[in-house]
This record gives sequence, C-alpha cells and structure tokens, in this order.
Amino acid sequence: MSLGYIKSILPGVFISGLIALAAQFISQHYGPPAMLMSLLFGMALNFLSDETRCADGINFSAQTILRFGIAILGTKISFQLAIELGWPIIFLVVGGVIGTLAFGIAVSRLFGFRIRFAFLSAGSVAICGVSAAMAISAILPKDHKSEQRLSVCIVCVTLLSTFAMITYPIFTNALGFDYSISGVFLGTTIHDVAQVVGAGFSISEETGEVATMVKLVRVAMLAPVIFFASLFICSYIGKTGLTEKPPLIPSFVIMFLIFATINSFGLIPANVQTISAEISSWSLLLAISALGLKTSLKDIVHVGSSAIALLIAETAFLGIFTAIGLFWLYKR
Repeated sequence: MSLGYIKSILPGVFISGLIALAAQFISQHYGPPAMLMSLLFGMALNFLSDETRCADGINFSAQTILRFGIAILGTKISFQLAIELGWPIIFLVVGGVIGTLAFGIAVSRLFGFRIRFAFLSAGSVAICGVSAAMAISAILPKDHKSEQRLSVCIVCVTLLSTFAMITYPIFTNALGFDYSISGVFLGTTIHDVAQVVGAGFSISEETGEVATMVKLVRVAMLAPVIFFASLFICSYIGKTGLTEKPPLIPSFVIMFLIFATINSFGLIPANVQTISAEISSWSLLLAISALGLKTSLKDIVHVGSSAIALLIAETAFLGIFTAIGLFWLYKR
C-alpha cells in the first residue's frame, strides 16, 4: 500500500470514522442500535460520496475494512461451543439457517424479488443480522442496485432485531419455556448478537449465557454459507459466459475459519479475544457508516414495502420453525 494511496483514502476513512463515533455515542447515551444510527447518519451525508477527495476512502471503508471486521469475528468462535450445546440443538440451529435460506429464496418472487435480494435478506435473518448481510453482499456480483439492496436489508433487519429483543422474552414466557429453553429460542431467532445478549440477560443470567452461546454457533454458520454461495455463484457466472467471478473461497472467510480454529484450541487469550471483538465491532460500524455515505435515501424509498414484508416473513418463519422444534425436543 503506497503512501500516495494512503493519503487518498484518509479523508473518506476519517469521515466514516467520525460518523461511527457519533453513532456509538448516541447508542450509549440514548439506546438506539449503533449500527442503525451509523447507517442513517451516513445516508444523511450522502452528498460527500460525490466529493472526489472522499470517494476512495469511503470505498475502502465499505469494502476492505468490512472484510477485515468480518474476518476477526472468528476469534469469538469456538467449536467447543457446539459440543457443549449438544447435537439436538446444533441440528435445530443448522436446520433453522438452512430452512430460512430455502424459504426466503422460494417465496421471494411472490414479493417481487429475485435471488440476490432473497439470499441477502434470508442470510441476514438466518445467521447474524447486519454482519451476515454485509458478508453476503461482499460476494454477490455487483450491479447498480447492490448498495441499495444492502442498505434496505440493514435497516429492516436491525429494526426487526430490536423489536424481537423487546417482544421475544415475553413470547417465551407465554409459551412456558424455562430459562435454558428460552435462551435457545432467543439465540436461534434474534438476528444481531447485541440484541440476543440484551434479550437473554433481561430474563436471567442463565438465559443470557445460553442465548449468547447459541448465537455464536449461528455466527459460525457464516463461513460455510459464504463458501457454498461462492461455489454456486462461480458456477452460475461460468455458465453465462461472464468473466467477473468471486474467489472460490473469499480471503476474509479463510481468515474467519483460521481464527475460529486457533480459538478452538484455546490459543487466543481472553484479553486478546476482548480486544479483537472490540476491533471487529468498530470495523463493522465504520464500514456501515461508509455504506450509508454511498446510499441515497431516494433509492431506499423506491424499494417499497415489499422488502420489509419479505424480511418479516423470513423472520416469522425462523421463529415458528424454532418454536416447533423446541416443543418437539422438550415438550413431548
């Protein structure tokens, strides 16, 4: 990376960083999700993306810093987490991810969408919300609507995740789930990690710990989903005769898996995990700020209510699937 290139990206990275700091401040003092606020603040300053001095840095933040943030998420993943949960819960989590992806793709045409938005929306619902949406978007072939689709998905999935954080603890109580089963339900159905933690610990310490563990197993599904999606995309593009292919295994997915493997052997100290988790969080926040800067509000409006309806349908499917699975496992 040359000195000239570093100088060219600094203004855009600086602007994205300021937006991320403002979003985090608002979130800490007034409660709204930092991810959502950074996207909205960025959209409000969309005119800066037309500024030549900022363009390179904004693109660098929305792409390179995004991939870096996703890669070091692997330091939070340990294969022992899955073993501790037991095979029935693992099958339920994996089934929920696969089922939601299949459902989203199957019904997307009813809502007026093709496979790109179907996979993007279903993946964000099924795996880990905003982080999954950004990772999936990074491997999808780009067109003039790529940023628009991702922005809509981030806004909707964040709002749905916040709504779930408030309402799902009430729902689990109404269903008669105990603390442990409630944790499994929350960890399997709420989209973003922060909201899972908030919902789980609002019930009890045990529920919060179980919910967080289940959620991290879902996050681990990000790597295989990206891998198989990349295989499909490469095959599809090859058949169409186009030349722009994503790498068979994106480098950030390889790093994600390497970090997860190292962590599984207990080679990453707890303090390093804490620091890397903080760096990942800030990297993703900065990347979303850059995405907002690249997104025009009028483009979001053009998507309409059909995108919201599709995400709600996918969220409802995952919740119903998980509830039925838990009743079958524990209430027989």
